[in-house]
Amino acid sequence: MLDYELLEKLCKADGISGEEDEVRKIILEEIKPYADDIKVDNMGNVIAFKKGRQTPKKKLLLSAHMDEVGFIVTDITNDGCIKFSTVGGIDKKAVFAKYVKIGKNKISGVVNAKPVHLLKADERKKNPPIDSLYIDIGAKDKEEAEKYVSLGDMIVFDSPYENKDGRIIGKALDDRFGCLVLIEMLKQDLPYDMYFSFVVQEEIGCRGAKAAAYTVNPYCAIVIEATTAADVPFAENEKKVCCVGKGAVVSFMDRATIYDKEYYKLAIQAAQSVGVKAQTKTMIAGGNDAGAIHCSRGGVRTIAVSVPCRYLHSSSGIISTDDTEAVFAVVNKTAEMILSE
Repeated sequence: MLDYELLEKLCKADGISGEEDEVRKIILEEIKPYADDIKVDNMGNVIAFKKGRQTPKKKLLLSAHMDEVGFIVTDITNDGCIKFSTVGGIDKKAVFAKYVKIGKNKISGVVNAKPVHLLKADERKKNPPIDSLYIDIGAKDKEEAEKYVSLGDMIVFDSPYENKDGRIIGKALDDRFGCLVLIEMLKQDLPYDMYFSFVVQEEIGCRGAKAAAYTVNPYCAIVIEATTAADVPFAENEKKVCCVGKGAVVSFMDRATIYDKEYYKLAIQAAQSVGVKAQTKTMIAGGNDAGAIHCSRGGVRTIAVSVPCRYLHSSSGIISTDDTEAVFAVVNKTAEMILSE
C-alpha cells in the first residue's frame, strides 16, 4: 500500500510554479537514503538515479511535477485588498469565495468580488472575471496590508485534506500524487537502473521537464500524472474523459503528445498482467510534461500513466485509492517490461 500519510504531507505543502521549495525539501528528505545520485539543477528540478539489480540497454526516465496551480500578488489597493493573477490554468468558477494562503508567512484570506447588491442585472448572471476579484486579509488599509503581503508573493488554495472510505480529497493532487509514486519506487529494490525527475513549472508550460529531459537524455520516459475525470452529472459518454474508480489512465493522445503506440499497448498489458484496472481518455484533451519530454534532443519514446481526478486545478480534487494503487502497479510493471526488451 502506498504511503498516504506522505501524500497528505506533499499535498499540504505549498508550491506554485517557480516556488516549489517546500515540496522539494520533503522529496529530498525522503529519497536521500535510497537514491545513488541526486542533483538539483539551476531550475530547481530534482534529478535522481537509482541502481537496480541489472543495467538495462535503454535509459528510462520517470517524471512527475512538483508545482501546483495558484496565484501571485500583483497589487495592493489603497483599502488593503490584494489583487492577483493566476499561475497555471484555473477556471474562474473555481476561485470565488475560496480560502487562500499568501506568501511564506501563509497569511489567510478569502477571494471576493463586488458585492451582489452593487451588481447590475446583467452582471449577476455572469461569473466575475479574474481581474475583478480581490483577496481580503482583513487589513484596514494598504499600509497595514504591506506589513504582511508583498508584490510577487505566492498564493495557494487553503483546503482540507481527507482520506476516507477509499476517496482522497485535497489540493495539489496534481501532481503530488505523481511525486509520491516516484518516491515509493526509489524506496524499492529495482529490477533495473532508473532515472527519476521531480520537475518544476509544469503548470506554466512544462519548462522544468524540458531541462530535465535534456540533462538525463533518456531513450524512453514514463510521466506520472493526475488527469481530468469528468464523470459528473450532465457529462455523458465520451465527455466524461475518464472515470474515478475505473483504474489507471493510459493516454494514447492529448493536446501536447501522441504517445508511443507500442508502449501504450505495453502499459495496457502491464495492467492486465498485475490484475488492476486501466482505462484511457475518451477525449483528446489536456497535456502534461510528456509534451516537452518526447521532443527532447533526438526524441524520446514516451507514455503517461495518470490517476483520474475530479475537479482538477481547483481548491479540492477527488481521487480513488483503488486508482492510485493501480497507477503504482502499472508504472512499476511497465517500467520493468520496457527495460527487459
